[in-house]
Amino acid sequence: MATTNTWNIDVSHSAIHFWVRHMVISKVHGRFAKWSGAIQLDEADLTRSSVEVKVDAASIDTQVADRDTHLKSPDFLDVAKYPELTYRSRKIEKAGDGYRVTGDLTLHGVTREVVLDAEFAGTGKDPWGNQRAGFSAKAALDRRDFGLVWNAALETGGVLVGEKVEITIELEAVKAAAAVAA
Repeated sequence: MATTNTWNIDVSHSAIHFWVRHMVISKVHGRFAKWSGAIQLDEADLTRSSVEVKVDAASIDTQVADRDTHLKSPDFLDVAKYPELTYRSRKIEKAGDGYRVTGDLTLHGVTREVVLDAEFAGTGKDPWGNQRAGFSAKAALDRRDFGLVWNAALETGGVLVGEKVEITIELEAVKAAAAVAA
């Protein structure tokens, strides 16, 4: 019998970062500052676990205010119409030393399957007695698959914004206290 427990993602010790090619020659990096999520973790068999994350689209941060404003506009995320991004896993499989997490990413009103290559770093007890678990994951997606097609042609060839978005995720989760029967 599978036994899963809820582990809440500790956002203060976690991160969702991304990068996209700019003018073909460099990469622009960014992150999402506001998000939350939980893992239903089966410690005996991680393939019986699941994860769900919700991201505040307006919390996109590339450290350039004008660019962030453009990314929040209808040209890209259209945060007024689509305020949230979500990821819900459907399947977790062992893959070599790590795992493949297959799930549904909803971005800009479009839901597509996205596979994360993930690593489990283990568990440990913090100084306050909380049980913690660590995970890393990465993925690449084509932003056009989610209706994010805005671009500008460059005079020298190529385009201003690359289509491929690379994502890295670092998660630390805290095991929720067990419910006590009344």
